[in-house]
Amino acid sequence: MAQNNASGHKSIAQNRKAFHDYFVEEKYEAGIALFGTEVKSLRAGQVNLKDSYCEIRAGELWATGIHISPYEKGNIFNRDPLRDKKLLMHRREILKLHELVSRKGYTLVPLSLYFSGSNVKVELGVCRGKKLYDKRETDAKKQAGRDMARAVKEGARE
Repeated sequence: MAQNNASGHKSIAQNRKAFHDYFVEEKYEAGIALFGTEVKSLRAGQVNLKDSYCEIRAGELWATGIHISPYEKGNIFNRDPLRDKKLLMHRREILKLHELVSRKGYTLVPLSLYFSGSNVKVELGVCRGKKLYDKRETDAKKQAGRDMARAVKEGARE
């Protein structure tokens, strides 16, 4: 699950469902305020971004629905796995995101979590919802790509 990519970030989790349900228009990076036991759970890969989203409340950016499982050795220091987590960005960036999201049909969705050095970062996407026919079209393109790759691979064997 954890892997290093070209930019030196160690990936923790991806939100694949977001790419299925939304068109990602723009991407942003934000820090996330966590407690020690939550970071230890992230290092163990115990996180789920599936049904998470972000909202702006009182000029602050909050992530809702990120499930970080309790750290098994954390005892009394464990926090609620589904508590809202504060995202850290400059005020100008938050205002810009607020303008983008206030348009009809747009939402903020966490796309991935990763370590940048010792800090945990969240990649946010300004997303527009897909209709059912868009999802079908995307699935058909992916399947066609898989079929072509399979045909090329089988042709190379012969």
